[in-house]
Amino acid sequence: MNRIHLVVLWHMHQPQYRDPESGQYVLPWTRLHATKDYYGMVKLMEDVPGFHATFNMVPSLCMQLEEYASGDFKEPWFDLAFKHADELTREDKWEILARAFQVNHERLLTRWPRFLELYDWSRAASGGQALITFRARDWRDLQVLSQLAWMDEAWFTKDPVVSRLANRGKDFTEKDKTELKTKQLEILGLVLPAYREAAARGQIELSTTPYYHPILPLVCDSDIARVANPGTPLPRRAYRHPEDAREQLRRAKEYHQRVFGAKPVGLWPSEGSVSDQAMAIAAEEGFQWFGTDEGVLGRTLNVGFFRDASGIAASADRLYQPWRLQMANRGITGLFRDHHVSDLVGFVYSRMDSKAAAADLHGRLRYIGETVKSEKPLTVCIFLDGENAWEYYPGNGREFLREFYQRIAGDADFRALTASEAIAAAGDISVTSTIFPASWINANFDVWIGHQEDVTAWDLLWDAREAYGKALDAREKGRENAPTKEALAEALESVLTAEGSDWCWWYGPEHSTANDAEFDALYRKHLTGVYLALGQVAPEELAKPIKRMPERAYQSYPSGFLKVKVDGVDSSYFEWLGAGVYSPERRGGSMHGRVFFLKELRYGFEEDRFVLRVDCFPESIAELEDAEFRIVIGAKEELAVVVKTDRGRVKEFAVEKGKVCLLNPKELAEAAYQRHLELAVNREVLELQGVTKITVGVALWHGGLPIDVLPAEGFFDVQLGEEHAAWPVES
Repeated sequence: MNRIHLVVLWHMHQPQYRDPESGQYVLPWTRLHATKDYYGMVKLMEDVPGFHATFNMVPSLCMQLEEYASGDFKEPWFDLAFKHADELTREDKWEILARAFQVNHERLLTRWPRFLELYDWSRAASGGQALITFRARDWRDLQVLSQLAWMDEAWFTKDPVVSRLANRGKDFTEKDKTELKTKQLEILGLVLPAYREAAARGQIELSTTPYYHPILPLVCDSDIARVANPGTPLPRRAYRHPEDAREQLRRAKEYHQRVFGAKPVGLWPSEGSVSDQAMAIAAEEGFQWFGTDEGVLGRTLNVGFFRDASGIAASADRLYQPWRLQMANRGITGLFRDHHVSDLVGFVYSRMDSKAAAADLHGRLRYIGETVKSEKPLTVCIFLDGENAWEYYPGNGREFLREFYQRIAGDADFRALTASEAIAAAGDISVTSTIFPASWINANFDVWIGHQEDVTAWDLLWDAREAYGKALDAREKGRENAPTKEALAEALESVLTAEGSDWCWWYGPEHSTANDAEFDALYRKHLTGVYLALGQVAPEELAKPIKRMPERAYQSYPSGFLKVKVDGVDSSYFEWLGAGVYSPERRGGSMHGRVFFLKELRYGFEEDRFVLRVDCFPESIAELEDAEFRIVIGAKEELAVVVKTDRGRVKEFAVEKGKVCLLNPKELAEAAYQRHLELAVNREVLELQGVTKITVGVALWHGGLPIDVLPAEGFFDVQLGEEHAAWPVES
């Protein structure tokens, strides 16, 4: 058979989960994958020293690992998981119920009968029964098991603390919880040194990804998406900032050298996304190789790698070799993943016995070597995420990986090489003068720019990047009141963060989790940070969710005309009787790392005024010395009322139409805030001719950032007409 040079690349990535306003980690996945996957994956390599591999370490992940390793981090779920059970508040318990069971149920949750028992008990009344029936013992067990589930297999067998707690499986003490917390912090400090050590002994190669994981071709020119899919919807203005693509690559190089002690020579472009322009910049920045998918190579060469019944690809000899992309005086070598085999590891082998799966994979690779004709060794690439698949495997996939590594290392017809080793051993390398612009998913960019939500995200990014560009120009030309150098640096950081691919990954119909709202809010906060750094007012659009996911809410409609005294308190029992109500299923305090401030809305009509009452969660709103309510009422045109508060009272308010402040706002509206916000807007200022309904949305801003919005999808409809206890429709 042909010699096989096997290149395994594990892509290690998490987006930046830290909230730019609070500094808190909104989601815990970096920490949890660190204790379950990041350390264990590289440590496993020591068991099979003859097996070489490549680990792609994304800077946005490594930055978080550094902060976690320092022990100086803020993460609400970490604090709550180790809080004394006797001190848990009602809101704490709600969050534990929402967070603790976000694990793979088949492999992780059912590992401990007690964990499954708590899950079954918690399901009654949507968790409400657990609040009443769970005792301190139950909460303590749930806290500990929710953290044990995210431990690597090695800790269960080798570490005395973890193995003791895992074997007991229930009846944990507060001392147990403290010991597990200490162990977690210890593990977090081991992760990055383990990668440095493995690289130093030559068993692994460390590659990188552009700093904040952007889709480089789209950052260079968003219109490039139409090459792969002519029907892709595009932003109304092309996003063209190749200088940002270069900055993302430069930062990645510098960061990698600081953390791992050497400059990276290899690049996994975010989501395997490539284009001639992006790869030319990468080559100019000194990168020697890149990785992407076979679909990109197929469209580049205009061939199809279709599999026969045995899984062998057509034109396989062209797939199983490196290709050099030669552009003018610079070149860069590409490695192309076997999509079929990589997907078997990612999605199929988890359902098989571990040793049988490893044997099948080894056998398939041998069959490729026996079947594909070539005068050179076959370079077969398996590239996939290094963390997400393993929770679906028995034993976190460690037995499967160990067995597979050992089989390959013991087979004389195979060499398991790093990416650079494989390119050096490949002999003569074929050359192409161009690369088809696409990603590893369906050989296009549709996931990141193929839906209206994606387009909205790009439009908002364009606006923020334009604001930064104008401010930079003002600074360079020495204009008066131009931002400082430090302010521009802060704004650029927010721009680069918002260019990351992870935000648009969750927009559109392709992907969704229980954490969509957190991702959406984080993206808009990063964009808002651009304007704040520049001393500008962020646009109203950043208060509105991009991901239109209606939240469950009780809604009733007005049953009669109202008479409201706008004073911010309940003037009488009858004042809001007959009002419409919009009340979502929210709870105050922190939920999923997110704090809700807005509780519910009441609204209705007087003869000549539309009236609105905004109720907040007292414990949350009390933490804000000042806040800004932005109420948007949509008719023929949008009318915005901006109410600024100071220590629980209205400081000032403005009425805007078409983004222009109207004169004499107190003649157009009235606002007051004490226990709640009350607002009345004169009918005459709303343009209602031919309008059958108005839309209403409320956003709460603090420190220049949108921190809550009601409804979650941005607005709700209020029907006009006397049958709705509203003003009649004007013809």
